[in-house]
Amino acid sequence: MKILIATDKPFAPVAVSGIREVVENAGYELALLEGYTDNSQLLEAVTDVDAMIIRSDKATKEVIEAAQKLKIIVRAGAGYDNIDLSAATEKGVVAMNTPGQNSNAVAELALGMMVYAARGLFNGKAGSELKGKTLGIHAYGNVGKLVGYIAKGFGMNIAAFDPFVSAEAIESDGVKVYNSVEEIYSNCEYISLHIPANDKTKNSINYELLSKMPKGATLVNTARKEVVSEADLMKLMNDRTDFKYVSDIAPNNAEELLNTFAGRVYFTPKKMGAQTQEANVNAGIAAANQIVNFLENGDTTFKVN
Repeated sequence: MKILIATDKPFAPVAVSGIREVVENAGYELALLEGYTDNSQLLEAVTDVDAMIIRSDKATKEVIEAAQKLKIIVRAGAGYDNIDLSAATEKGVVAMNTPGQNSNAVAELALGMMVYAARGLFNGKAGSELKGKTLGIHAYGNVGKLVGYIAKGFGMNIAAFDPFVSAEAIESDGVKVYNSVEEIYSNCEYISLHIPANDKTKNSINYELLSKMPKGATLVNTARKEVVSEADLMKLMNDRTDFKYVSDIAPNNAEELLNTFAGRVYFTPKKMGAQTQEANVNAGIAAANQIVNFLENGDTTFKVN
């Protein structure tokens, strides 16, 4: 059987070596498509593969249909909105992610961006400290939990809102629980955003919600750009000269925001949350092991469709 790594943003070489070891020790062939520049290259590469590992690459219906032998596709990372799940299900292809493998890398970046925002984007002027400030974690999953853990080391007060995690589980980490999204935004100077992008969450971070945040508030987004309403963000930034927005995902109107609100907004050049050597290795090898376990044992533990 043939397993393809298809990555326009390649894994670190050490990660590829680890994936190769897992795949070849299982008796399978490994193929590489790295740094490709056109979708036609991906369509050609998938024609004879049994399994795929991708990162932020788009596994569209066209790609899935072109992969005639495809049995499983694994997104090396937590989010999987880059996979057309309906097309995969229709074709009998199992789709998986690798939850938790990139979590520490994303959490560290979130705290790094908080420090950057608090210090005025390192403009040489007096900024503020994180100690004593209240951090609200919107979605207390793998990443959110680690953000809270690290932020405690800064001396921050930690709160969370997540209707899918029990209050007991959150409180056991020494984290205050808020029972509504409006409540947590109203009471936290910093919000770290970790919600997925779906029909319910897209554009849900809107003017009404953000305007509830206290004076001097900062929103940190290491989730997805689609969850923040760009029009509402622009309006809020105009109305609230004290508000800051830093994100690992540049919005479509990034240039306008940067030009209009210099010093109050920052976007990483590319999505950097999982861009550490350790996360590369963890997620890549996890993806390879999940594929082997599925092909040999039918293990669908991390199936998302």
